[in-house]
Amino acid sequence: MAARFIVEADGGSRGNPGPAGYGAVVRDGDTGQIVAEAAEFIGHATNNVAEYKGLIAGLRAARELDPDATVDVRMDSKLVVEQMSGRWKIKHPDMQPLAAEAKTVLPRGRVTYTWIPRERNKDADRLANEAMDAGKAGRPWEPRKPAAVAAVAEPPLETAAPKAGWAAPADLGTPTTFVLLRHGETALTPEKRFSGSGGSDPELSEKGRWQAERAAEALAARGSVQAVVASPMQRTRQTAETVAARLGLEVRYEDGLREVDFGAWEGLTFAEVRERYPDDLTAWLGSAKAKPTGSTESFTTLTHRAAVARDKIIARHPGRTVLVVSHVSPIKTLVRLALGAPPDSLYRMELSAASLCAVQYYADGNASVRLLNDTSHLR
Repeated sequence: MAARFIVEADGGSRGNPGPAGYGAVVRDGDTGQIVAEAAEFIGHATNNVAEYKGLIAGLRAARELDPDATVDVRMDSKLVVEQMSGRWKIKHPDMQPLAAEAKTVLPRGRVTYTWIPRERNKDADRLANEAMDAGKAGRPWEPRKPAAVAAVAEPPLETAAPKAGWAAPADLGTPTTFVLLRHGETALTPEKRFSGSGGSDPELSEKGRWQAERAAEALAARGSVQAVVASPMQRTRQTAETVAARLGLEVRYEDGLREVDFGAWEGLTFAEVRERYPDDLTAWLGSAKAKPTGSTESFTTLTHRAAVARDKIIARHPGRTVLVVSHVSPIKTLVRLALGAPPDSLYRMELSAASLCAVQYYADGNASVRLLNDTSHLR
């Protein structure tokens, strides 16, 4: 069943035209809970341009959560609401391409527009101002961290009572638990070659299929997994389908869980990349905003889409245990975000093929890392 979302969007310009930014939130249509946020400083622009860009960002965020969703857009801009509803003509040349772009994000029949007073659009307005403040300070807007994040991992789950599985009760209510499974080996894995979403999309090797079977046995014995979500790449599909078949579950695929695109580095070893692209490699190791040679994706970009995928899964499976089958970079990113650790912590984690991690998410924003790089089922 397709999701129903509410998108609240706003934009502002300090000068009109002047330094401008937008903000947008996506809410679950049933609970009203915010499931995604977007904001950006867009440079010198008018209020109306910023408002339209906020609308586009909000629609895109909703589409990322569920491409089949229906969306009710709520804005305090009478101009945008009336123009996008088709009741007012769009005469200004700056507005026409933006309105056209907004119409392409989701089919027209699945988006409605509602005007709301400004005081009911405070979250989007706050994000727009955060974006403008960030632009004034010369830095990009970044989402706020949860109010409190568990900084120390709890003991491994082997100490828990067997019947509790990964869904052990907590004082804050039943958490949503992600059991994070890295896919099994491919032909590239033993040679430690870069293998992202822009390469050959290799299948599991014979050893990788064996690893997937062992993971399936371990998870079946543990019990408690109630849903399976996976990256759509071949190696993760094969791993997820092996486990899901053993558990009697279906696999849902989430594009936000795919590996980073490593561009020209795909298929190369670290040593080969260092020899051919030394400057790019140095920049990449030194900044989460740097991209591999020829790639359009940095770890900062990955962090955004992984967080969107995380929030989407939590919204769909509150209080349940979900097996998430993904890759090295997305899994490390989810662990890093749960710990509130800096971006360079990604380089300090070991994550073996077919290893298991576990993270629990609580309703108050807390997260607890329960397990990291467990390979006991492969011994």
